[in-house]
Amino acid sequence: MNSSDYLSSLFGLRGKVAVVIGGTGELCGAMAEGLAGAGAEVVLVGRNVEKAAARIETITALGGKAWFHAAEATSKSELEALRDTVVQRSGGIDIVINGAGVNSATPFFDISEDEFDRIVNVNLKGVLFGCQVFGRYLVDRGQGGSIINLGSMSGVVPLSRVFTYSATKGAVHNLSLNLAREWAPHRVRVNVIVPGFFPAEQNRKVLTPDRVTSIMGHTPMKRFGEARELIGATVLLASEAAGSFITGEELIVDGGYHAMTI
Repeated sequence: MNSSDYLSSLFGLRGKVAVVIGGTGELCGAMAEGLAGAGAEVVLVGRNVEKAAARIETITALGGKAWFHAAEATSKSELEALRDTVVQRSGGIDIVINGAGVNSATPFFDISEDEFDRIVNVNLKGVLFGCQVFGRYLVDRGQGGSIINLGSMSGVVPLSRVFTYSATKGAVHNLSLNLAREWAPHRVRVNVIVPGFFPAEQNRKVLTPDRVTSIMGHTPMKRFGEARELIGATVLLASEAAGSFITGEELIVDGGYHAMTI
């Protein structure tokens, strides 16, 4: 066996179908590209048709297969319709990424009920519904599968200025570990990818110059992450061979941020 065949036997996803909720965004879009590059058929889920088309064009140009389905992460009925469509069109579902998210830097005393509800709905309820809808499918199917929820360093340690976001990500981490325990007997693995600081559409507005200086001072690698640097972690957790005994894991990709104390 040559090295290429060996790596494919560990990390190859040929024949697998992956649903990437939030796949029209920067981070989950890159993760979707990685899954497609490893051989999976990828379903991008979101609301932005133009971004989806651009990502599909990139995946197709690289020899991968992807298609788009519009759905709201906060709507259980739309997620159920998504599940049924994917199963009918692609024959099944093996990998699910719950990655839709929103953020805000509103000072704590100024957080409105509407803003709080909006962030909780997308970041927490969206993940919970995604796990309910696709977790039920994977458990009932009885063939195992991988669910990857997108966490945050703010779910590990609280970060200033993003109070509601931090609270929702802490809840996502807790929920993911709980489900990993529940579904392990069914070979349905649930893990969390924990990005450090990756500039993306949802957080650029909070990356003020003083904030950036503070982040760099706390990041040993002295730079932001690039979306493509989440691909390795994604393929590892999605793969049946390399990731088969990994569940309940919070896989941190942060340039050493969490290791820094003083």
